[in-house]
Amino acid sequence: MRRIDAIGIALGVFAAGGIAYLLLQVVGLDSLEAGIWSQVLLVGGVLGWLLTYLFRVGTNKMTYHQQLQDYEDAVLQKRLEEMTPEERAQLEAEVEQEKRSQAENEEH
Repeated sequence: MRRIDAIGIALGVFAAGGIAYLLLQVVGLDSLEAGIWSQVLLVGGVLGWLLTYLFRVGTNKMTYHQQLQDYEDAVLQKRLEEMTPEERAQLEAEVEQEKRSQAENEEH
């Protein structure tokens, strides 16, 4: 996220608080109650965002993790494409041998 994006989001949240305050006053709340309820809405929104953020961190669905995974997949795909058929066959044989040894270890 760029700095200008963060500034825009902060201004948007500030404006949303002001709009909520004005709407609550229009609905009929006095200024004190409208201020309290607009703060409740903003804090609730921030806590909701925080929970979604923590969920994305916990499940590794963050942008950085996804970009890193995509990059690693692309590097491995490129390496696989550059391998000769003999190298690919050798790699497949090693993978099969590893699978068999893991299966044997699980049986014991």
